Amino acid sequence: MKLCRIRTVDGIKPAAMDANGDIRDLSAHIDDVSTGQITPEALNRMAAIDLGALPKITGTPAPFLSDVRRVFCIGLNYYDHAAEMGMAIPEHPILFMKACDVTGPVDPIVIPKGATKTDWEVELGVAIGSRALHVAEADALDHVAGYFVANDVSERHFQTELGGQWVKGKSADSFAPIGPYLVTKDEVADPQNLSMSLDVSGQRMQTGSTATMIFSVRQIVAHVSQFITLHPGDLILTGTPPGVGGGQKPPRFLRAGDVVTAEIEGLGKMRQQVVAFEG
Repeated sequence: MKLCRIRTVDGIKPAAMDANGDIRDLSAHIDDVSTGQITPEALNRMAAIDLGALPKITGTPAPFLSDVRRVFCIGLNYYDHAAEMGMAIPEHPILFMKACDVTGPVDPIVIPKGATKTDWEVELGVAIGSRALHVAEADALDHVAGYFVANDVSERHFQTELGGQWVKGKSADSFAPIGPYLVTKDEVADPQNLSMSLDVSGQRMQTGSTATMIFSVRQIVAHVSQFITLHPGDLILTGTPPGVGGGQKPPRFLRAGDVVTAEIEGLGKMRQQVVAFEG
């Protein structure tokens, strides 16, 4: 199932995409796509719904989850991206967090005040569906509700040149776009074999595959759960393939007026305008 939330003239409605690509209104069955609706039990109930019998709706996609709890991120998690940046392969997953609200797949990316190096990172996102603490790798995917496209937008000047931890360069408003929907794990045969790409204003910047991840989804979920209790509604962004702006020769960063398109095989596409900060 592909779960989403759609902004309509009557407000945001819970929805799902059917096999023909039409968006169907789930309002008769659930109030919203919330953390309570991505547990295994809730997803099993929704899987029994005949989407073809539900009304079609149109509108603008909102973030697919109404109440995201936390956004965890894994840094330097692709062999080819590490090579691009001239950095050593990490021995353990590099864990950090985004301290900003998520935004939708067509919401603008805002270049923050004082930014000079705003960068892009298409990433496979993982949504947690059940509590996970000290889980084994073999059981890790049991705690995953589904997958989505994410962009770990980053201001490199804040991240690497102003001291401290990465969070300051990862957490500006609009720096956590997700979407266009949550694809439940039953529809993803192998999360470690998905092609992915990102274009900036029509120019291909990133081309990669989750096959070149250093740490797999199983390993990431298991690793994080050794230190932090994961709950439904927690999101994990799993790293980016090569082609980020800082890795271009010469470096190329986002400018107002750019259009960023991020896509992952089977998980859909985000298309976002880049705008300057106002205020």
